[in-house]
Amino acid sequence: MKKLSSLLLALFLGSFLAAPASAAQPVGSANVSGIVSHVSDSNIKITDGTGHQLSFLIVPKFDKIFSEDGKGTYQMKDIKPGQYVKVYYDQKLLGQRHADRILLLRQNNALKKVVK
Repeated sequence: MKKLSSLLLALFLGSFLAAPASAAQPVGSANVSGIVSHVSDSNIKITDGTGHQLSFLIVPKFDKIFSEDGKGTYQMKDIKPGQYVKVYYDQKLLGQRHADRILLLRQNNALKKVVK
């Protein structure tokens, strides 16, 4: 039993070393813009300009959703499929993409109006 748990521990720790090279990038150093195709409490999927679908993990109580100028803030419930967004992300934890900040935009890249 000790050998099995030692092996599992070694595999788990080894997976951190085998993370992709992009994991060394600073937080939020990568970004992508696109149309939201799915959004939930723990995940957001967008389709970028080339037609690729990218999925991003979202941590609980994620609160970094802004207008492009940074003056307006939003909640996760304000993000709907079909909206144009820009996602700043990194891939530190086991190579999974996770959102650091989301900017809500309009289809023509203008700011989305803040509704209060």
